[in-house]
Amino acid sequence: MRRPRLLADQKLKKVLSTTLLGLAGVLLAFFIGDWWFPFRPAVRYSTQILAEDGTVLHAFLSPDDKWRLYTELSEITPLLRQTLMHKEDRYFYWHPGVNPLALIRATARNLLAGRRTSGASTITMQVVRLLEPRPRTYRSKAIELFRALQLEWHFSKDEILQLYLNLVPYGGNIEGIKAASLLYFGKPPQLLSLAEITALTIVPNRPSSLRPGRRNDALHRERNRWLERFRKENLFAPGVIHDALNEPLNAQRLPPPRLAPHLALRLRNEYPQQPTIRTSLRPPRQAQAETLVKNYVNRLRALNIHNAAVLVVNNETMAVEAYVGSADFHNPYDGGQVDGIRAVRSPGSTLKPLLYATAFDKGLLTPKMVLNDVPTNFGGYEPENFDQRFNGPVTVAFALANSLNVPSVKVLKDLGTATLVEQLKKAHFKTVEKQAPELGLSLILGGCGVTLEELTRLFAAFARQGKWQPLGYLASQSTPTKPVTDVALISPEAAFLIHEVLTQVTRPDLPNQFESTYRLPRIAWKTGTSYGKRDAWSIGYNRRYTVGVWVGNFSGEGVPELSGANIATPLLFDIFNALDYNAPRDGYPPPANLHLRKVCAESGALPEAFCTNQITDYAIMGVSPYRRCQHRRWVFTDEKARVSYCTQCLPERGYLKRSYPNLAPELIAYYELKKLPYEKIPPHNPACERVFREGAPLIVSPNDGSEYYLPAGEPAQLQLSCQAANDVREVFWYLNDRLYQRAAPTEAVFVSPPPGRVKISCSDDKGRNADIWIQVKNL
Repeated sequence: MRRPRLLADQKLKKVLSTTLLGLAGVLLAFFIGDWWFPFRPAVRYSTQILAEDGTVLHAFLSPDDKWRLYTELSEITPLLRQTLMHKEDRYFYWHPGVNPLALIRATARNLLAGRRTSGASTITMQVVRLLEPRPRTYRSKAIELFRALQLEWHFSKDEILQLYLNLVPYGGNIEGIKAASLLYFGKPPQLLSLAEITALTIVPNRPSSLRPGRRNDALHRERNRWLERFRKENLFAPGVIHDALNEPLNAQRLPPPRLAPHLALRLRNEYPQQPTIRTSLRPPRQAQAETLVKNYVNRLRALNIHNAAVLVVNNETMAVEAYVGSADFHNPYDGGQVDGIRAVRSPGSTLKPLLYATAFDKGLLTPKMVLNDVPTNFGGYEPENFDQRFNGPVTVAFALANSLNVPSVKVLKDLGTATLVEQLKKAHFKTVEKQAPELGLSLILGGCGVTLEELTRLFAAFARQGKWQPLGYLASQSTPTKPVTDVALISPEAAFLIHEVLTQVTRPDLPNQFESTYRLPRIAWKTGTSYGKRDAWSIGYNRRYTVGVWVGNFSGEGVPELSGANIATPLLFDIFNALDYNAPRDGYPPPANLHLRKVCAESGALPEAFCTNQITDYAIMGVSPYRRCQHRRWVFTDEKARVSYCTQCLPERGYLKRSYPNLAPELIAYYELKKLPYEKIPPHNPACERVFREGAPLIVSPNDGSEYYLPAGEPAQLQLSCQAANDVREVFWYLNDRLYQRAAPTEAVFVSPPPGRVKISCSDDKGRNADIWIQVKNL
């Protein structure tokens, strides 16, 4: 009895050991095959640009011209998962990629029928077939079985299901549940109803005969057949099935999403390997901005103005919420595919707020300080205002609010062009950085290249108390946890002062008749118009948003009617009213380091005894200038104010001490030119022998160090002009140290100088002298 039992035990052990060896051999062979023939799917997806909330804004074809949109696991709803599992592979989460029972059943049926009547493909095997299409043979089936095991070894079940839903065909060049959902039903997968899900799960079995939009009747019948089957199998509640059966099938081929085309192209080029790019754009903001820009430009076409660009930035996060590169991306005639947000253009006057803010921080200016808006020669550069008029003495605040050119050039000259260029470099103005060695005083009037992106980012710094930060185009860049990259561009005090000026309503850069046409939002804004009227700018901000607007033609063609005030600002107001209609009307509180002080209204400096008209002005403690007012000065005269005396010639009696305006020479020249009356200092005592050294005449024409080409033999053709002090009555012009002519300080003198290097001198009646040198060449 013991011997047969022993033999049976030995046979059992032999069978077990053989089985184990066989399994080990199979596993070894699988691992060797997996190593030798690796299976690493590399699916080529379409690039999809998502909004901040996950909405698809824009989609591109995949490299192989398929609409194959990557579906996230979060987009696979339980309803979609349950429906698909029940129809395609009920045991998907239990088998290793191959369902042995289904395989045995299918093999038996095929052998009995003598032909292939049913398959045993799992979802995993279908993924293999979609990734590596092969002829339907037994050899191909064997390879699919091996590849399915590999897929299960390297990927989780959810990842395999995700691959299936990304690759399943839906007719034509549409692949994947997300592409089908968007292009047939106009909604993302997570919003599909049971009826729509059922329709989409049966299309892959017969993508040609059941294609949505073309075979809706056949698809509707097949969908309802499967819904009835779900009812019999109690897959869903009877009421849910009833609603699905009664739901109409409204499938049709829809155009792919096409919002924010310029940003979509930009991000696709910057992130070529990412199938899904989630931006910070808000779909309502983007759609609203695109509509406003398109409609507004349509109204401007009669003026030969064909394009505009708009950028909307959230000041708190620096996230871009709307990006409109042109009025119509699909308009090739007007350059619709040009991205106006990144196009380099002339900024006009839009850099002036940064100039004045920097001057505030450098202690050069305060808002009520007085500057002279009069014709001025800056070494051969003679700027004019937009309206070609001058205003005489004006405050800094008035000069900025009215965008006056001469005061801004004077401030830039005092500040130094290099200082402003460094500020612009700090704010990442790329073209300015390249042009830096060539930039001069014309920089502040638009003599450089900027983009709408750079300008909007700059004005957002004003809204953020002077803190500059790069823009965030991706949703991940606008989260509260992102690293802080603030750059202190200007002080909070300077930002506050600029805001106070730019919120003034009594300004010339308001649109014509805006009261009856527009609702003026509570914003700070600055306009600009480039030379030749090629670019119209309007950049505005409040606490929540900064909006940049450019209007013009991408061809660079100028238009007489083009201006920042009348063309760009109405669109800015429209966008702010649509964006933040009920924005709070309160402004920014003044920083602690800012205080009010009394100043002289005539100069903006600290008052002296003769300053009877005093006003209040902001000053930055420890920074703003503390100069005493010198708008008038004391002068000794005789009793009838016919002669003035210096301390050297002052008589013992019979004189009085009077105050006279201490006018700058260029202001005197302006008053004389305009025939405006002003209080003149009496001529100095002719018997005085004192030699004066300060206050020499300023030669404004010709320009020192310049070359002049003059026709030989022509009469006098080069103008000599100067600016002299208030007490000067006569000047003497010299040519190569020889007296040429005596004249009044404001009198124009003409000369025909000899060729070569020529010395020109101007002396006043106090003996003060100025010299310049020019080079003359005959034509």
